[in-house]
Amino acid sequence: MTLREYVREIKRGKLSAAESLQSFQKKCDEYSHLNAFITLLNERAMQRAGWIDEEISRGADPGPLAGTIFAIKDNINIAGVRTSCASRILENFNSPFDATVIRKLTDAGAVFIGKTNMDEFAMGSSNENSYFGNVKNSVDESRVPGGSSGGSAVAVAAGMAQAALGSDTGGSIRQPAAFSGVVGLKPTYGRVSRFGLVAFASSLDQIGPLTGTVDDAALILGVISGHDERDSTSSREPVPDFHSFINRDIRGIRIGVNRAVLEKGIQPEIGDRLQKLTDYLQASGAEIVEISLEKTLEFGIAAYYIIATAEASSNLARFDGVRYGYRDDRQETLAGMYRSTRQNGFGEEVRRRIMLGTYVLSSGYYDAYYKKALQVRHLIKKEFDEAFGKVDTILTPTTPATAFAMGEKISDPLEMYLSDIFTVSANLAGICGINVPVGMDASGLPIGVQFMANAFEEGKLFRVADFVEKNFK
Repeated sequence: MTLREYVREIKRGKLSAAESLQSFQKKCDEYSHLNAFITLLNERAMQRAGWIDEEISRGADPGPLAGTIFAIKDNINIAGVRTSCASRILENFNSPFDATVIRKLTDAGAVFIGKTNMDEFAMGSSNENSYFGNVKNSVDESRVPGGSSGGSAVAVAAGMAQAALGSDTGGSIRQPAAFSGVVGLKPTYGRVSRFGLVAFASSLDQIGPLTGTVDDAALILGVISGHDERDSTSSREPVPDFHSFINRDIRGIRIGVNRAVLEKGIQPEIGDRLQKLTDYLQASGAEIVEISLEKTLEFGIAAYYIIATAEASSNLARFDGVRYGYRDDRQETLAGMYRSTRQNGFGEEVRRRIMLGTYVLSSGYYDAYYKKALQVRHLIKKEFDEAFGKVDTILTPTTPATAFAMGEKISDPLEMYLSDIFTVSANLAGICGINVPVGMDASGLPIGVQFMANAFEEGKLFRVADFVEKNFK
């Protein structure tokens, strides 16, 4: 049942929001060992679901998401609820306000079942960097679910929620969606307000949905999009009816394919699946166009990890033990308190990225690293602009391999960072991208492909992705 079908039954009184919530709460108990949630909101959610049922019984309309069960990544603020970012330094911090996306979902009738586990401060590609422990892949519990929105992906994949919100800085929605076999959408930068999202890299971060179907993602994006006066980076671009792009054919759509990605050491089964999908799309009426993304593939990872860590070192400077969060009071000096609080409050990966970001911003290295990375980012954006002058969407793998084993890459940061090679470019260019599941490998692990479209052209993504979801077997 899609969210639209579910909401229709809720509004007709054929389904009860409270009874539906109970079934999802049972799933959360059944799969608690997957460690997908940091905080469950059982009592609060039941009160909310009961209110939805009461509103419907008296003839009111609670909204386009009436009674839908959402999981929320734990770096998105909900008033009165803990927002930990999966870090010791914010372990006991309760948010005093709602993020804009939370307010919009609330106005639309959503029910929040809990806050999901994640890589600490959204820094990671495997969900092994959480202060609250690893999240396990629901398909194979010995595998990682992807990161940093791994908890949100597992919550949807295991049926603990109908949909979830995540944040995507370099692929943190699309990559776990690929590893977990669900749909994951990274909207255009500025399409969705970031107010209330704890910042990692402010010029790259974007909130987006993880869902069971492409249509569900279209419905949610329509609700959470729009300009927000509290976020100066949010766009005034009109929000179209995304549902109008669902259930359409793809005849005449120009899809860009870069054959060079097959030479980037990707898993053979992913390359084979990508080729079969390309052939199917062409047979279905799409025009396949060869494009070049040479600079993006060669320099994207390096540019991303310089820019992202530089912005992280600036954003995370606020967590010093003085204003809020964990504080180490054992030190006798202020400088000692700063040092000890951050040393003990942040995990290893966060400390690594803060140090790298501080280094590339330091005197003598700013021009050599950070400034050059910004120049490369401009070239990547220019390369995408040229590509989108020829095509409507671009097709790539989402990840170079399916979900890897826990512990396999955690001791090799460079190897871990390379798992983002196909996703970071969308964030650098500010464009939109979506992961669509397209089958399994020989081990039964999900394979995902990524479609990217130019800024504010999510409708093209939905048109192609929905067609693939419903027709490609």
